[in-house]
Amino acid sequence: MRLPLTRDARCPFDPPPELRGLPAMSRMEFADGHLGWLATTAEAARTVLADPRFSARRELKHAPVRFTTPGATGRPAPPGFFGAMDPPEHTRYRRLLTGQFTLRRMRLLEPRIERVAADHLDAMAAAGPPVDLVSAYALPIPSMVICELLGVPYADHEFFQSRSLQLVTPDGDVAGATADLAGYLGELVRRKHAEPADDLISGLIGDLSDEELTNVAMLLLVAGHETTANMLALGVLALLERGIPYEEGLVEELLRWLSILQFGAPTRAAQEDVEVAGVLVRAGETVALSLPMINRDPGLFENPDVLDPGREEARRHLSFGHGVHQCLGQQLARVELRIGYGALFGRFPGLRLAVPAGEVPLKRDAAVFGVACLPVTWD
Repeated sequence: MRLPLTRDARCPFDPPPELRGLPAMSRMEFADGHLGWLATTAEAARTVLADPRFSARRELKHAPVRFTTPGATGRPAPPGFFGAMDPPEHTRYRRLLTGQFTLRRMRLLEPRIERVAADHLDAMAAAGPPVDLVSAYALPIPSMVICELLGVPYADHEFFQSRSLQLVTPDGDVAGATADLAGYLGELVRRKHAEPADDLISGLIGDLSDEELTNVAMLLLVAGHETTANMLALGVLALLERGIPYEEGLVEELLRWLSILQFGAPTRAAQEDVEVAGVLVRAGETVALSLPMINRDPGLFENPDVLDPGREEARRHLSFGHGVHQCLGQQLARVELRIGYGALFGRFPGLRLAVPAGEVPLKRDAAVFGVACLPVTWD
């Protein structure tokens, strides 16, 4: 079997049909010809992500798809790209950054996120329906919040959003977008030396070199808005399409059921022979994880294909990963989604799709699954 696998346009919320019935570990031919593995169960995924014999170093891994982000091009990761490093290098960056994304600090941000959401809802109400929820609401909220955390001017959002999009689309100019973002953020870091402020970039000056700080800022800026924006819009589509009223406990279930990261992300390379789910992964082989299947694992979730607002075990999903590389910004994402969904449906209880669900354009072949736009209206 080969990657990539795209979502079926008829069932856009479900895993690709080719994955149904596969064993926990299946042989997969990657885009670069490597014969690796695809993990499709939660137990296999946790084993791979937690075992230090599996490496996140990008120079050891093969690319499961024909397009890639700066963390997986087959060369050692540049300074600061800690997501493609193993301990102890990875640990040094995580220790510096973990305190910036604690649950306590994210809760302190709640009033500001609520204000950002309310301002954009006011603008939607003033403009009147229909509106594109992606551009009017889902994208600007996480973009503005991560900008304020990092100290990036939100006035430049069109620049970095367009470059971020290039990094997660099949035909994107990854090299050009990476160079543009590095140049922009490198200049910003230099300005922070002269005029530091109360933001993450300024706070790390002296702890990291300018090159490291530029690359850390790039990772956080791209990841800090691209995933949450897609999750917010796609979750609204799922609820409206199914006529399910929003309630706060739905955030974890939506994170499980939608699994916006696809195409075998993340990946790990075996540094020695390791047995996983009854198969022997040889040293040098890459294992890709299928989050859409892992989060629908019937061994972990009862009736996994059902979007269940009352699912008590929903938080056992692996959408934020597992092990030492578990998503640094997961608490921020949870807060943004809880406030974003709650404020939207609270303000517009009569919200509905402005076009048939089948006409909503999907990002079916992007690394981060979502909708390109989401026309909505309300009473």
